[in-house]
Amino acid sequence: MHNKAGRADRDVVRGLYAITPDDLPAPTLFPLLDALFADGLRLLQIRRKGTDRTSLEAEARQIVALAAPHDACVIVNDDLELALACGAHGVHWGRDDAPYEVTALRAQIKQAKSHAAAAEAFLVGISCYDNFERAEMAHAAGADYVAFGSFFASSTKPHAVRADLGLLRQARDRRAMPAVAIGGITRDNASTLVEAGASAIAVISDLFAPPNSNAADTAGVVSRARVFHRLFADQPAKAVTTSS
Repeated sequence: MHNKAGRADRDVVRGLYAITPDDLPAPTLFPLLDALFADGLRLLQIRRKGTDRTSLEAEARQIVALAAPHDACVIVNDDLELALACGAHGVHWGRDDAPYEVTALRAQIKQAKSHAAAAEAFLVGISCYDNFERAEMAHAAGADYVAFGSFFASSTKPHAVRADLGLLRQARDRRAMPAVAIGGITRDNASTLVEAGASAIAVISDLFAPPNSNAADTAGVVSRARVFHRLFADQPAKAVTTSS
């Protein structure tokens, strides 16, 4: 996951960015993730708000193990300690002061990793909601990607601020700022985000549990993931430049 400059390879932040649902028990979730990784999913965020810490660490270790044979990237939501403990490939920070914390996060990562290359490869993503200035601050501080949203009404965060497509266009024009779109994204509305310049689209409900579907249906989950994958098939990867 490195580019020539030694920084984390931001091209990994591309395509479908799956986020784990809260309401599926681990024995149901693991086979779904295994199938998704085998079918081409390369980016997953662990976000299990209803799971106790001990169980969450065990789940995270298992998910990282499932991802490993497929060279998939696993990100942990809002918990650097857990991300480092389970061998994940990055952390996503969604807290209000996140842009100011990137430098501190990088320092902790460097201290925890035995090799400089491993520390540089560890991804840091920052939630920027509807605020491009926040994204610029996070990017300047060393974030590997920024996330904007919610673009649509979201059952996961029904009161989330709404973001405008212009944010994705601005990030696309910056070239070196991979932008993840999040919030209420479905197979019906995702194409507008990709066309606007989203590097990746974060999906929970419409991947794992859309209306009138069986969440445990592995074939159904894989089929839905393929719809999202196809949106990026004809989209060229953004050129990534690095600052010195």
